[in-house]
Amino acid sequence: MQIMHIKISRIAAIIAVLVWVSCSTAVKYPIKYPVQNMATDLIILSGDDMEGRATGTEGERKAGDYIARRFAELKIQPKGEYGSYFQSFTKKIKSNPHAEKPADTDPEIHGRNVVGFIDNKAPYTVIIGAHYDHLGYGEHGSLHSGDRAIHNGADDNASGVTGLLFLAETLSKSRYKKNNYLLVAFSGEELGLLGSKYFLENAPVPTDKINYMINMDMIGRLRAESKLAVSGVGTSPVFEKVMDGIKYPDLDIKRELSGAGPSDHMTFYQSGIPVLAFFTGQHEDYHKPSDDAHLINYTGMKHVAQYIYNIIAGLDKKGKLSFNKTQDPVPGNRSFAVSLGVMPDYLYDGKGMRIDGVREDKPAMKAGMQKGDIILKMGELDITDINSYMKALGLFKAGQTIDVVIKRGNEEMVKSVTF
Repeated sequence: MQIMHIKISRIAAIIAVLVWVSCSTAVKYPIKYPVQNMATDLIILSGDDMEGRATGTEGERKAGDYIARRFAELKIQPKGEYGSYFQSFTKKIKSNPHAEKPADTDPEIHGRNVVGFIDNKAPYTVIIGAHYDHLGYGEHGSLHSGDRAIHNGADDNASGVTGLLFLAETLSKSRYKKNNYLLVAFSGEELGLLGSKYFLENAPVPTDKINYMINMDMIGRLRAESKLAVSGVGTSPVFEKVMDGIKYPDLDIKRELSGAGPSDHMTFYQSGIPVLAFFTGQHEDYHKPSDDAHLINYTGMKHVAQYIYNIIAGLDKKGKLSFNKTQDPVPGNRSFAVSLGVMPDYLYDGKGMRIDGVREDKPAMKAGMQKGDIILKMGELDITDINSYMKALGLFKAGQTIDVVIKRGNEEMVKSVTF
């Protein structure tokens, strides 16, 4: 498909595709070259003409139509309503976030999931998902403090949908036929997992025949250390065994047992379905207009998609997976009276909580904290990881001043923070 009006800064994204030919891996895939390369999919989905893909907007509709066309091109069967690829849902959105329920005058949005099916005539079905909606012009959920602007969401989550399309083609031509594959591009994730909740309540296959769920949310910014977070590993005893047998030197895997998390896999985990979620880390462009296609690590994104394919291949002959409820160390949907104003580095696995970004005019910035600082203590509370950081944060009140011990390089220092 011809791409019109590509920004000069995005040319590098296309050039990055050329290095894929020289990337060596011990894994054999059923196709040598995809019908359409991953950079093209991502650039189109995160283009300005999609206007940020906010749920219920014309931009979301354009993006959904594009995904449906790609499914059709790949000969993936439609599994939406009335023989189409689409599953429509309607939801009232609360204008007042503190209200118990929407008011009669609150707006109603109309979103669409895009659903394709690889029917291998198998007894169980695997859900492979990624949300394609984003923030539009930033009316909801933006961390941008400037003028109104399109939030293209290249990493969040055009990258996950690009991985979804890669797996759609690869699995449709693979020899792994012991499961069916239901490929779902969810909408409404940014508004509270609306699309995945509606999908599971109106699943086109019996929910007791769903084997497990794969979720890709922000897989496009693999860093130099090549660390990939895989959460949900503890939701089935089979996952770790299969992952132990996969040797993929291009990635450094950080395993997380918990199946809970702020993305669509949470819907399935809460319904007793094993889940695996893939994430290459947060960054300073998260929920800002600067999350654009020229910043994507295209080679890294393909490595992530190939690694997921390896896991699916390893699970092919394992039958119906048993489900484990994991201990959830992160306070789910917990509201805090205060905020430090930092983005945690979710891929950091050392002692303390490493800061991945500092927001303007927030307590951390005013106290002189920087990206890369590691928080070791807040008040009298030791901070050993992100979970202890979250628990500590919930104990402080607005107006309170505390000492925060940080490590910057090899030096420890104390910063006075007022919430």
